[in-house]
Amino acid sequence: MTDRFSFTLDATDGKARTGRIDTPRGTIRTPAFMPVGTAATVKAMLPESVRATGADILLGNTYHLMLRPGAERIARLGGLHRFMNWDRPILTDSGGFQVMSLAGLRKLTEEGVTFASHIDGSKHMLSPETSMEIQRLLGSDIVMCFDECPALPADKQTVAASMRMSMRWAQRSRDAFGDRPGHALFGIMQGGVTRELREESAEALKAIGFDGYAIGGLAVGEGQEAMFGVLDYAPGCLPADKPRYLMGVGKPDDIVGAVQRGVDMMDCVLPSRSGRTGQAWTRRGQLNIKNARHADDPRPLDADCSCPACTGYSRAYLHHVFRAQEMISGMLLTWHNLHYFQELMAGLRAAIAAGMLDDFVADFHAQRAGGDIPPL
Repeated sequence: MTDRFSFTLDATDGKARTGRIDTPRGTIRTPAFMPVGTAATVKAMLPESVRATGADILLGNTYHLMLRPGAERIARLGGLHRFMNWDRPILTDSGGFQVMSLAGLRKLTEEGVTFASHIDGSKHMLSPETSMEIQRLLGSDIVMCFDECPALPADKQTVAASMRMSMRWAQRSRDAFGDRPGHALFGIMQGGVTRELREESAEALKAIGFDGYAIGGLAVGEGQEAMFGVLDYAPGCLPADKPRYLMGVGKPDDIVGAVQRGVDMMDCVLPSRSGRTGQAWTRRGQLNIKNARHADDPRPLDADCSCPACTGYSRAYLHHVFRAQEMISGMLLTWHNLHYFQELMAGLRAAIAAGMLDDFVADFHAQRAGGDIPPL
């Protein structure tokens, strides 16, 4: 174990990288996918089950936790790790994105954002300083700067003004974070889909200096082609010796494309949210367990998958418990999806280390193009 935060690159293949992030709470193998534990839980999963899928780190949501149960209460109870029974690294977002997307009436100023809770309408204020304090109380290992993420599409002037305010907030976040050995602070690049704004943002962040760098403001409705267009250059604008985190991504083909372009970390609610709505992700693509074709099918979701859903249960059973609205449905499908996502990450890491990423990616796309197994 280490008493500090560090990043080591072990191998590269083209722009893709594999390595490790060492923290006092354990090592994060990169490229890494971080399951989202919004309210101090990955929905439908026990923490030890999430770990069993191969996850090295979880993401928690500052906005949700500050509103309920409250950061001060979590701190009194020993911090987020003890509270949710997860002893490995946790990354917390800054709350900015949820304020923009979930909160009620809100007012944005240079100071920060005042908003009404989506739970009970109570009034709150988030600023770079309060976001740093809340994340300190939570005790997260990786802390995100407070930023604004404008919804796309937006005109260039709006995006530029928002990005520059986020860069001022990044400096304030850095100042408020202070010196916290063993904990890391990540800056967040903004700038929409405009290259010169992204480059300006990267330069501002590098001048401040962070332990890692995130690419924000993507996966917000711009489409995969536009996102990949930004990722073709954005990771290269950031320091090569620090982790690069693409926020809010994504679908398996988004993940593979991002890794090919030099991204080290990603997070998304997709595997758990899909699991609760009857969607399963497999190496053959996505399938919907509620479809009638599965009602009499004794085969597993994926014969090559070693998760509990695939080794113990048939498509027919999974179809039945989803239709019957039984809790085990979301539990098994979420476990399967998280297992598949982590298996994908392990495959990417191994392929990069072996210099075989192109072959891995070609095989990934070929299997998906074949589609699900034919119905019986």
